[in-house]
Amino acid sequence: MKKIAASSIQVIDRVAALLGAIGEHPDPVSLKALAAETGLHPSTAHRILDALVTHGFVERAASSQYTLGKTLLHFASRVHGKVDLLREAKPIMEWLRSEVGETVNLTVREGDEVVYVERVLPNRMMRVEQLIGSRAPLHVTAVGKLFLAEGGAQACREYARRSGLKRYTANTLTQVTKLWADAQKSKLRGYALDDEEAELGVGCIGVAVHDNHGVMITGLSISAPRERRQDAWIPLLKKAGAELSARLGYALKTNRAVSSG
Repeated sequence: MKKIAASSIQVIDRVAALLGAIGEHPDPVSLKALAAETGLHPSTAHRILDALVTHGFVERAASSQYTLGKTLLHFASRVHGKVDLLREAKPIMEWLRSEVGETVNLTVREGDEVVYVERVLPNRMMRVEQLIGSRAPLHVTAVGKLFLAEGGAQACREYARRSGLKRYTANTLTQVTKLWADAQKSKLRGYALDDEEAELGVGCIGVAVHDNHGVMITGLSISAPRERRQDAWIPLLKKAGAELSARLGYALKTNRAVSSG
């Protein structure tokens, strides 16, 4: 019998125990077996399993046996995709960091924000450092502007209404017409800038990264003190973005000279 770990939320412990027990069986498993393995009363196990079936986390066969559901498989595929992204991105980010000597970030979009999911730091005292897991509104980041451009004008206006285009510095774009113009310009030239729009003294350059369907799924950016930011980094950043896109299956001609680490 698998002992259920104690926590402050009993029902979550029971859900975790049931899912874990189902996952250990290659074939559908009966309620009786699951109750025995988890130590739950059959009526309790049945009630929780019914709720998990409703939400797609578990599937019930005609013989009242249970197996993991499609919702969990969907989540698993997303985790796998993220792992693939980080694995492919890290050596490219390290190459770019070695070329420019500044912080390189990998960000994804979640709702109206970008989330920093990976970074590589330069070996220098004065540097810009974004914590992994930290977030920022789309309109104040270089990569965020590219995500807005990807969504189109109407989606950008809807974002502006939802967010209110909060001002973070004197340089923040708080008018939707100016924001959209900047986003469009950024997409056309293949890179976006953050000119101290999120934080005074910090400048960023960002590029889009596309998957095998041509959809922008993430972005690479270089962050540095504004006085150190250089236009000479743009071709290197574009090269890194094109290389990562190619590794993710995007059919784009790219120079494959980026080190694979």
